[in-house]
Amino acid sequence: MLKTQKDKKLENNFSNNKSQKGKNIIVGLSGGVDSSLSAALLVERGWNVEGLTLWLMKGQGSCCSEGLVDAAGLCEDLGINHKIIDSREIFEREVIKKTTESYEKGFTPLPCSMCNKNVKFEEMLNYAISKKDFTYIATGHYARIKKSSYVENLDCKSFVFKDFLLLRGADENKDQSYFLYSLSQEVLSRLEFPLGEMKKEETRREALRLGLRTAQKPESQDLCLVEHYGSMQIFIDKHIEPKEGEIVHVNGKVLGTHNGIQHFTIGQRKGLGIAWPEPLYVKSLDREKNIVYVADKSDLFNREATIRKVNWVSIEEPKQEIEVEAQIRYRSHPVKGKLIPLKNLDNTTFKLIFEESQSSVTPGQAAVFYKGEILLGGGLIN
Repeated sequence: MLKTQKDKKLENNFSNNKSQKGKNIIVGLSGGVDSSLSAALLVERGWNVEGLTLWLMKGQGSCCSEGLVDAAGLCEDLGINHKIIDSREIFEREVIKKTTESYEKGFTPLPCSMCNKNVKFEEMLNYAISKKDFTYIATGHYARIKKSSYVENLDCKSFVFKDFLLLRGADENKDQSYFLYSLSQEVLSRLEFPLGEMKKEETRREALRLGLRTAQKPESQDLCLVEHYGSMQIFIDKHIEPKEGEIVHVNGKVLGTHNGIQHFTIGQRKGLGIAWPEPLYVKSLDREKNIVYVADKSDLFNREATIRKVNWVSIEEPKQEIEVEAQIRYRSHPVKGKLIPLKNLDNTTFKLIFEESQSSVTPGQAAVFYKGEILLGGGLIN
């Protein structure tokens, strides 16, 4: 059962510092400990909570059959309503199909961002709006939201900030803001991240304190497709036909064959199935010729990249060059660079020039731009 005594530290864990008592909120529940604790904390703080689970795929996985059961049981324990929405069709269209198409084009896609943008938050917000009396939504992401007054004392004169800012989570090792670069101001204005100020170890302790059935549930995979299919390799084999092609050194020498460019990503070293005196890495993928080009590690570095479909989360679109800290992979550290709008293309395409050359800049992955802990925006590496 939930304890009634307030924990003063956790009182400050709400990203927008909104007055919560008597307000209605929809909490996205995957059946894992993070979303479970988010719901429980909101109940403890006085919100009127309803749990919502999106049915995305058949079979195992934290967001699927096992997750549905755990989410339903948690809501029963908390004494709150639980709703399941069949989102398999939109997930198939917006995630499965687009992920498959990206691999076929020689890109390495980011399914989590696709899902956040076109499935999870859209479905949650639409459901909240349909309920009419539910104003807010919440998830168990490790990220934070602040009002724009947060930047008054920061040196950010080159940016025009929007009303709501997306920030990194307090736990550097669990920060998930990278996957949320596509969120809109409408979503941010309604969104709560109850775990944003917490460390992962605190999450476990709080879940145990509240006696949640998911308190000791193992960590799920970062990618539900991996959890569902067993590996991305299995997912790819199931959705894309093999097509034999050549593996070619950048010097022109043919080193071997492959069964599809979809099995390779920029910077990959293992699993190439070729022999060479020195370690070789995937440098590029040629979709038209069906060739995997490999090279020495020194050939993988790039000083710049083109970023398309940029969404500006926390600031207005810059009309001139700005300095940013760019993160080009989920687990990579941000690096300094300059972002230049390419006005001859469209309003969402920019050139990113790194202060120092970066290895394995991968088409299809996200380049996310920060100013300290504030997420400015992000787009796809072209």
